[in-house]
Amino acid sequence: MSVSYAETVTGRTTPIPELAARAKIASRALAVASTECKDAALAAGADLLMAKAEPVLEANAADVAAAVSAQMAAPLVDRLRLDRSRIEAMAEGLRKVASLADPVSRISDGWVRPNGLRIERVHVPLGVVAIIYESRPNVTSDAFGLCLKSGNAAFLRGSSSAINSNLAVSAVLREALTEAGLPADALVVVNDTRREAAVEFMQQNDYIDCLIPRGGPSLIQSILDNATVPYVIDGAGNCHVYVDAAADLDMAIKILVNAKTQRTGVCNAAESLVVHRDVASAFIPTMVDSLEGVELVGDEESRRISPSIAAAEPEDFATEYLDMKMSVKVVGDLDEAIAHVSETSTGHSEAIVTNDVRAADRFALEVDAAAVLVNASTRFVDGEEFGFGAEIGISTQKLHARGPMGLEQLTTCKYVVRGEGHVRP
Repeated sequence: MSVSYAETVTGRTTPIPELAARAKIASRALAVASTECKDAALAAGADLLMAKAEPVLEANAADVAAAVSAQMAAPLVDRLRLDRSRIEAMAEGLRKVASLADPVSRISDGWVRPNGLRIERVHVPLGVVAIIYESRPNVTSDAFGLCLKSGNAAFLRGSSSAINSNLAVSAVLREALTEAGLPADALVVVNDTRREAAVEFMQQNDYIDCLIPRGGPSLIQSILDNATVPYVIDGAGNCHVYVDAAADLDMAIKILVNAKTQRTGVCNAAESLVVHRDVASAFIPTMVDSLEGVELVGDEESRRISPSIAAAEPEDFATEYLDMKMSVKVVGDLDEAIAHVSETSTGHSEAIVTNDVRAADRFALEVDAAAVLVNASTRFVDGEEFGFGAEIGISTQKLHARGPMGLEQLTTCKYVVRGEGHVRP
């Protein structure tokens, strides 16, 4: 049974447990699907997205019109909107995933015990990967591609604002799955937009193997409050840039401007600047001039150096702004810098700018984050920049994945033990 655009238009919705069960059944077929078959489905999905762009754009236009009518904020409307170039980018994303190495059945380790038993650790799919996300219909395609290549069924629940778009995109991709000889239910999109349905989605313990939220603080809090299935949090990023006493200040400016302003509304954008006292007087005035258009709030010492910096409230140093705003803190030494970062960090990405190898090594060792960067922008913490090809999110947890979640992070492992009639004495 296919989830169709018409079901939403007429108000008919399919029960979530039924959809989850269908995804679970499909996941068993995907777990043993060949790389060639999965790649064929991805290629077919890319081709069909381009060939059937018009109905997708029509569905998206209905979502955009409703969002504008509801006075949704302009940046959110932009994230919702599709055009031909964005559909082309979605198609290219599927082709890129098809070109990546298949992580399934990869043997990551193997050894022989003294008794002759041969043990291998083999990568296998998680099973049903559930993703709950906001606004962006491109996530429907991106999640499908990554889940399919890693042998997982994609069980998706988007926001009500993008329901027409998500169902239209999924209808195209389900057709591609069928063309390639795979079950259409390898991609299942929930068409119940009620808030209660979102909570029900998070509690499908019999079917969901891993839940990944893609959204803002309210969605993350809802996961923490309501989810009963295993989840990986794509967490907030209060990312720091620490300019050490031994920093090349020109390099520090270049890194800071990129980390803060290259794209402000993403989790790996820098939100907090920490500056060693020995270079603060030289660095901060140049920094203020370089971060034109960025609202700066800081401690007393930074404000004495540059009165244009506004007074910071205590909570400012722990805030993910996702906007043209940044906190500034002056510290007396590396110990104080590490302590400040540790106190206010969300565990996402933290950077140090320094020519002192010992300071860099200490910062990398002692700062507890998914990624630590030395003399590089926090904006590099990204699946594609890491060479993963693509990502489903950036985990700030420690189990089972941490940092950018690419294909390998959408697998788990099993141990295969081979003997010759071995019995344990």
